[in-house]
Amino acid sequence: VFCNRELKMSAIKAIGFDMDYTLAQYEQPAFDKLAFDGAKEKLVNALGYPEEVLDFEYDHTFWVRGLIIDTLRGNFLKIDRHKYVRLAYHGFTPITSEIRKHLYSRTFNVVPSFTERHFVNMDTLFQHVDAHLFALLVDLKDKGEHESLDLKTYDEIYRQVRECIDLCHRDGVIKDEAALNPEKYIIPDPDMVPMLKEMQESGVKTFLLTNSYWEYTSVAMNFLYHGRKVDDELMKKNEWMDLFDVVVVGSCKPAYLLDRNLSLFRVRPEDGSLLNTDGLFEIEALGENGAQKFLDMGKCFQGGNSQHLTRMLDVGAGEEILYVGDHLYSDVLRSKRSLGWRSCFIVPEIADEMKVFREQLTLRKQIAELRALRDELSLFGDSIRRNAKDPTSEAVQTKLKQIDKDDEKIKDKLTVLAEQYHAAFHPVWGQMFHAGYQDSRFAYFVQNYACVYTSKATNLGLSTISRSFRTSGEMLPHDKLLAGRATEFIEVD
Repeated sequence: VFCNRELKMSAIKAIGFDMDYTLAQYEQPAFDKLAFDGAKEKLVNALGYPEEVLDFEYDHTFWVRGLIIDTLRGNFLKIDRHKYVRLAYHGFTPITSEIRKHLYSRTFNVVPSFTERHFVNMDTLFQHVDAHLFALLVDLKDKGEHESLDLKTYDEIYRQVRECIDLCHRDGVIKDEAALNPEKYIIPDPDMVPMLKEMQESGVKTFLLTNSYWEYTSVAMNFLYHGRKVDDELMKKNEWMDLFDVVVVGSCKPAYLLDRNLSLFRVRPEDGSLLNTDGLFEIEALGENGAQKFLDMGKCFQGGNSQHLTRMLDVGAGEEILYVGDHLYSDVLRSKRSLGWRSCFIVPEIADEMKVFREQLTLRKQIAELRALRDELSLFGDSIRRNAKDPTSEAVQTKLKQIDKDDEKIKDKLTVLAEQYHAAFHPVWGQMFHAGYQDSRFAYFVQNYACVYTSKATNLGLSTISRSFRTSGEMLPHDKLLAGRATEFIEVD
C-alpha cells in the first residue's frame, strides 16, 4: 500500500468498497470480449454498420489506463502533468511529432485543458473495450470504402460505440453470461472474507457501493464469498451480506456523490424487488437510533445519495470514511473533492510496472547520467560565454559549436535509450505513470487525489486497523539536487 497523503486508519469509522475491478477482479480478455462482441453485433444489426465490423478482434494489450480519447478527431493521446501531448495515435496509426504539435500545442493565450466534451479520459479498465472498438472503426472509416461510415463523424461513431457498450451492461449481454459461468470471468480472492471480518471485529463499519444492480452483485459476491459458483438455494441466503453494514447497488456513481435529490429504494434480496423509502425523513421519524432501526428493516438498497449513506452509517465527517475503488474519476476524485472522503485507488497494473522498473534500473541510471551530462555541457557553455573577453571570437565560437555537437550526440543517444526504456513497460504507450521525463497526467491525478493506492483491495487486510500510512516525503528539484551524493554545497558572498 503506497501513501500520497498520511492516513491514520484508527480515525476511520467506515470503509467502503466498489465491486467491479475492486473486490471483483476479472479475467482478461475473456470478460472484456463479452462487451466487445456484444457491441459489434449491436452496431451492425441495430445501427447499420458494415458487416466487416463483425470480424473485428479484441486486443486489450494495446491499451493502458490514463490515455485520453479525442473523439472529435479519432485520436488517442498520452499527456504529461503539464498537459503536453507526448504521444498520439489516430486509430492505430502513430501521429508524427509535427502534426501532433500542430493539433495540440499551445497557441497564443490558449492552453489546452483537455476537459472539453470531446476529450474522454480512460480512467478504468472497462474503457479498453471502448478504445479498441473505436480505433478499429476509425481505421475502417479512413479507408473510405463504406459510405455509411463516410457520412458519420468520428464523434458520432464514438457515441454510438459507447451507447452499444452501455446497452450490453444493461441488457444482460455481459453480466448474464458472467452469472452463468462466474468461474470463467471472476478471479477468486481468498483474502476478501478474512479482511472484511477483521475490519468489522475491529469496530469499523463496512459498506459496498457499486453501480452494478442487485442480480449481478448477488452472483459475483456469492462467488467471491464461497470461492465457487453456488446453487440457487445457497445463492438466496446471500451470506456475504453479513460482511457489510450497508449494501448499495445501482448507485449511479458519480451522481450518487453529487446529487442530493436522488431517491433511495430498499432491495428485497429474496427476489430483487424494490420498495420505496422516505430516506432521511424516514430515519428521522424513527426517533432514537433511527439509523439502526432503518437498517434492521433491510440493509440492501438501490440508488440514493451520499447523505443517505452517511446517515445510515452514523458518520459525521467525510474524512471518517475511506472508500476503495478502481475508477479514478467516479471513485476517487469525486468522493474526495466533493465529500472529503479518504480514498484508496486500486491499480492492478502496478505490480507489473514495479517489476519492469526494477529490471530496468541499470538503463534508468544510464539515462539519468546522460541527462546530467547535458546539464554539465550547458553549464560549461555558460561559463565560456561569461568569462570570454570576446564571446564573438572564432576560438570561443568553435568551442561553443563543439559543445552543441556533443549535446546533439547525447540527445540522439538519449532518444534511443528512452524509447528502449519505455518500450520495456509497454511497446506503444510506455510507462503508465510517466510521459517522457515527466509524470503522466494519470500519475498527477493519482498523486493528488488518492490518499493511498495499491494493486488489489485485499492488500488493506495486510495491516491492522491501527496502522498509520505515511508519505515517503516529497522533494522539489532543489532538494533533489542537494540530496544527490555528488552534490557539493558551497556558500558564496
